[in-house]
Amino acid sequence: MTVHQHTIKREVEIKGIGLHTSSKVHLIFKPAPSNHGIQFQRIDLPENPKVKADVTNVVSTNRGTTIKQGEAQVATVEHMLSALVAIGIDNVLVEIDGPEVPIMDGSAAPFYAVLNQAGLEEQKEKRNYFEVKEPINFKNEETGSEHTLLPSDGYEIVSMIDFNSKVLGKQMAEMKSFSDFEEEIAPCRTFVFVHELEFLLNQGLIKGGDINNAIVIADKMISEEALNQLAKKLGKKSIKVKKEGILNTTNLKFDNEPARHKLLDVVGDLALLGRPIKGKIITTKPGHTANIEFAKVLKKHIMANKKTEGIPHYDPLQKPVLDTIQLMEILPHRHPFLMIDKIIELTPDKVVGLKCVTFNESCFAGHFPGNPVFPGVLQIEAMAQTGGILAIKTQGGNDKWDTYFLKIDKCKFRNKVVPGDNLIIKCELTAPIRRGIVVMQGKAYVGNTLVSEAELTAQIVRRKKENEV
Repeated sequence: MTVHQHTIKREVEIKGIGLHTSSKVHLIFKPAPSNHGIQFQRIDLPENPKVKADVTNVVSTNRGTTIKQGEAQVATVEHMLSALVAIGIDNVLVEIDGPEVPIMDGSAAPFYAVLNQAGLEEQKEKRNYFEVKEPINFKNEETGSEHTLLPSDGYEIVSMIDFNSKVLGKQMAEMKSFSDFEEEIAPCRTFVFVHELEFLLNQGLIKGGDINNAIVIADKMISEEALNQLAKKLGKKSIKVKKEGILNTTNLKFDNEPARHKLLDVVGDLALLGRPIKGKIITTKPGHTANIEFAKVLKKHIMANKKTEGIPHYDPLQKPVLDTIQLMEILPHRHPFLMIDKIIELTPDKVVGLKCVTFNESCFAGHFPGNPVFPGVLQIEAMAQTGGILAIKTQGGNDKWDTYFLKIDKCKFRNKVVPGDNLIIKCELTAPIRRGIVVMQGKAYVGNTLVSEAELTAQIVRRKKENEV
């Protein structure tokens, strides 16, 4: 999946009619900086207030998802949001001159098409995925809706619907990746049952609806007189019911188009989580209310796990990137001053090392012998050696290199380390390496507990060969 955040390369716009208000609406999509997220700006209101696309701002899930911040609100956001997510747009400002995103043809296809034309621009900041290691389950007992998020390397969805109707019974739709979205999911339109349509019309809603662009399902016997009355309300000459129970105002694009549209809604509603998802979602009887409730459950998981985000995970069964013998080929340190036992992760800008603290450490003979505590200065030395591996590995070639630390800033010792602890050390570059100067943020953990941290600055120096003066 994409590593870095993206915005759009250029402004694009789209116009349409609001489903419930019938008002003409003009949307302009504008590029936005990293970590901006998706925000709407109501340019028709005084001071042009913004509304962040976030689940905490949802105020209604009645016939669509509505978000509100302060006095500004935007309704029916889900179809547009699904297109943004599918294309991979993290940051965008959506200027809108009305209270409702236009319904267009009842699908995400028009939004996908115009946003695709805008192009993607990669940004420096990395995407902050919501990635699960264990299943997360949610069930709405009242409606029977269920959502489960499972671990996965991508973003997959399986959507199952059952309206207990002869016309629209059990259906399933599946999306294995967003490469399927444009052709298989985006064109799928919203649907409504005749009895719902009658109610909405009587309530003065769906003024902007056009049943040529929606699937209308006749789930009960309808008399000729009732059909004529419905046709009159909708401004049609006549309406008929096809054999499969669909009004003759449109043709299905897929046999399971309703299930595919429900999947589309799941993508759009979960966009309000505010972070891209890495996982597989299995949902039964999804709807806007259940989708948003599930998004809130996921949001709670994010908040609960925020303190442990970025903490390295050590699997003792996993083969190390570098073992002790390989480390001694790179570092000049030897017993008793080789402070790391193995490297378990190494990327161009991050390294994770492991120090197994035992009572056999030479320092314990004189450092609190009756109450052994691993010295903080040795934790920093282990951190420096771990960071040294990252610095040296950036040089490549066959020459030997050493790192000499120039400065240690903002050093803090937060918890003690004792024999039996596995000290997991992470060092990350905080700036590009220039002229051999390396600046890193180092953190040391025991389990999920941060025990020490510091900002380290080092210089990379080529080690002289034996025949050099």
